[in-house]
Amino acid sequence: MANLQDIRRRVRSVRNMQQITKAMKLVAAAKLRRAQDRVIAARPYANTMKRVLARLAARAGDYKHPLLESRGDEHYVLALVTADKGLCGGFNTNLIKAAQRFIEENEGKRVELVTVGRKGRDFFRRRKVPIAGEYINVTAQAVTHDDAAEIARSLMDMYTAEDSTVDRVYVLYNEFKSVLSQKVTIKQLLPIGAEEFAEEETGEETARTAEKGEVLIDYLYEQPPAEIFGRLLPRYVETQVFYALLESVASEQGARMTAMDSASKNASEVIDKLTLNMNRVRQASITREIIEVVSGAQALER
Repeated sequence: MANLQDIRRRVRSVRNMQQITKAMKLVAAAKLRRAQDRVIAARPYANTMKRVLARLAARAGDYKHPLLESRGDEHYVLALVTADKGLCGGFNTNLIKAAQRFIEENEGKRVELVTVGRKGRDFFRRRKVPIAGEYINVTAQAVTHDDAAEIARSLMDMYTAEDSTVDRVYVLYNEFKSVLSQKVTIKQLLPIGAEEFAEEETGEETARTAEKGEVLIDYLYEQPPAEIFGRLLPRYVETQVFYALLESVASEQGARMTAMDSASKNASEVIDKLTLNMNRVRQASITREIIEVVSGAQALER
C-alpha cells in the first residue's frame, strides 16, 4: 500500500492537471464561439454562389471547362483536413480512420494524399503513404481565404495540368453539427458534376421561395453566361475548400472543449478516490500508533 506522502503527491499532481484541463476548456470555448460565427457567416455566401452558378449553368448550355471534365477512375487525390494539435478527443483519430478506409476501399487504384494539418501528415508519413502536398499551421490560427485559395489552386493545378493523370479529387473533413457532434464528411471536389447544381435547376428553389413568400430574383448578365460561369468555377472550388476548413476548425474546438470537460470530471473522480484512500491510510496509521501505545503501557504494567 502506498504511504501517505505518495498519495498526497499524486493528489497535487492530479489537481494541477485538472487546472490545466479547465483552462484549456475555457480557451476552446472562446475559440469555438468565434469559429461558429465564421461558419454561420460563410454559409449564406456559399449558398448564394451555388445558386448563381446553377443559373449560369442553365444558361451556358453545353459548356466545357477543365474543372468539369470527367476522366477515368484510376488515380485519386484525397485532401485530408486534420488538426495540428492533439488533446481533442477522437477528432483526428476518426479522420485518419476514414482516410484509411478510403484507401482500403480503393486498393486497386492509385491514391495520393494532400494533408492539411500536422496530425494527418505525421501519421501517413510514418506509413509510407504517398503525400503529394502538405500544409501545416493552416487551422492552428484563424483560417484565411488566402490559405484556402492556395490549397484549392494547388488541387486544381494537379487536376488540370497537361500531364496530369488525376481522375478525381476528394476532400475529407469533420463537419460541425454541435459541440458534442462532429460528422466525418468526404466530398468530391473535382470534377465538378452537374448534380452539384441539379436541385437549383429542377425548380425546387422556386418552390421554396414561393413558400416563404419571397420574390425570385433573376439576373441579366452583361457578359455571356458561359464566360462568367467559367470564371466563377475556380472561385467555387476555393469556396468549398474554405468552407471545409472553417467547419474543421469549429469541429476541432468543439471536440477539444468536450474532451477537456471530460478530463476535468475524470480528474475530480480520481481526486475523490485518492482522498478517500488517503484518509483510510491516515486512519490506519493513527490506529496502529494507538495500538502500539496501549500495548507498550500494558507491557509496563506487567
